Amino acid sequence: MFTFGELIVILVVVGIVAGIVSTAAGLASLVSYPVLLALGLPPVTANVTNTVGLVFTSFGAVPASRRELRGHGQELKTLIPLTLVGSIVRAILLFIIPAATFAKVVPFFILIAGILVLIPRHIHIKQPGEIVVTPKWMTALAWLGIFLVGAYTGYFGAAGGVLMLSILSFTSAAPFVVYNAQKNLALGLANIVSAVVYGLQTPIQWRYVLPLGIGFLIGGSLGPRIVRHLPARLLKIVIGIGALGLAASLFKSAYGL
Repeated sequence: MFTFGELIVILVVVGIVAGIVSTAAGLASLVSYPVLLALGLPPVTANVTNTVGLVFTSFGAVPASRRELRGHGQELKTLIPLTLVGSIVRAILLFIIPAATFAKVVPFFILIAGILVLIPRHIHIKQPGEIVVTPKWMTALAWLGIFLVGAYTGYFGAAGGVLMLSILSFTSAAPFVVYNAQKNLALGLANIVSAVVYGLQTPIQWRYVLPLGIGFLIGGSLGPRIVRHLPARLLKIVIGIGALGLAASLFKSAYGL
């Protein structure tokens, strides 16, 4: 059993690592969620604590990503509302639908996302002033996918960033560093909405949230700066492998494999 001081140190360090992983790869819950479970929190409480703590990540990541977000307001006008609506729907359903039901579907989402991120693509990067036309069917699928990611994030959240990156990587004509910043902003707002809904539904474990949030804030500010200096392909490989590892773990948990 840890003392209160030791618990704070553990949560801050975990938050820093998870904040970096979240803003650079979208896999924060691969770090923070298992630690919260190991500290003795029940699954739903750990999920709520993790989501509320992740709100602090966006406060670090968004200011650090102003360079990448500048000039991309049009994409954000679509990305943000779809994500927010989905997060509201699922944050409410978290307390209605049995967790075991969704747990059996989640591994498939993460497995597909990991595979999509790993698939090499030769995508045309939009140049300043250039108009890139995306097929309507692809746009419609992307909108649906973004809504579902928002819904997924509001319900569980683990690897929600990977799911978002897998969609944006196929639909965005921007470099990885740009759509990764867009992901951080959209999911950051989704986490805020989910945190508000959670606060109205269940008590928040603030003694866990606050130190974890401090770590998330620090890590969130570091992640976008790290992404600028790493090869996009290397990051995608790390993201994809991490997602496949998380999917395997969740398959084993959900189906007793």
